Order: sequence, then structure tokens, then C-alpha cells
Amino acid sequence: MSDKKIETSRFGTVSYSENEILFFPRGIPAFETKHEWILAGNDDSAVKWLQSLDDGDLALPVTSPDAIQPDYNARIPEDELRLVGSVNPSDLALLIVVSIPESAPWNMTANLRAPILINLKTHKAVQVIALNEEYPIRHMVFPEDVREKMKASAPVNGGVE
Repeated sequence: MSDKKIETSRFGTVSYSENEILFFPRGIPAFETKHEWILAGNDDSAVKWLQSLDDGDLALPVTSPDAIQPDYNARIPEDELRLVGSVNPSDLALLIVVSIPESAPWNMTANLRAPILINLKTHKAVQVIALNEEYPIRHMVFPEDVREKMKASAPVNGGVE
């Protein structure tokens, strides 16, 4: 049952319940003072939004790593696992922050190097640096041929002639 509301710039009024809150003890890099977040967005979209409860204007696009790289297997430092309160894989989930350039969405990138680790039982979360050095910070989401098709079909000047 939704018993709380936040006014957001992206989604308008969003209702949520206490058990939907993700608590980031350290905040998120660049947003260290923002500790409480919820997942918002269209249920059937692969991209969700990590919406700050401290700032209705602040939301970060996130997705499942499987949507970007099906064989993704981040190695998480043990101290980060302890911080969220579990080393049991069945208690844990990962999200990947994506960057979607407004004027060129075909150039969307995913930060595979710094996933968000969530304890599904306690709702504690932390953005971590994966030990896998092969994972880039800016992984192109779409292959070159798809990017070219998207770019070619995009309206010129945002549809303004």
C-alpha cells in the first residue's frame, strides 16, 4: 500500500511505501548526501529511474545488467557485500546506471564498472567498483549499425524545420 508521496519533475506525483525505499548509507557518488531512493518508471520499460526522495528533480536512469550484457558477472568486493548486509547471491541484485544523451539517445552508455548492489531483503544499497577491470565506465549500449539507423531516423533539429 502506498502511503507516501513525492513530487518529482520527471514523473509528477509518485506514491510509494516504506518497503520500496532503497537506503544508500554512503549516498551515491556525486550525491553523497542523498540516502533514500525508490525505483520509478514504466513497468514494461527496461530502463527504470532511481528517484531521490531527498530531491524530486534528481533521478538516475538504471537497468538490469542483463539488458546490456547478458554474460555480465561483476566481482564485488567483500567489504561492499558486508555493507549491504549479505554475501548470499539470492539476497542480492545489481543495477547499472545508464547515461542517455538527450539530443543523441543512440549514444546511450552503461557504466558496467560501477554497478549498484542492492540487498533485496534489507533494501540497503551501494554503488560499488567492480573488481573486473575489463568492464568499462562508458560501454556503448547499442551496436554501431543500430546507432546509425537510430541516428538516420531521428528528426532533424528535434523535428523543427
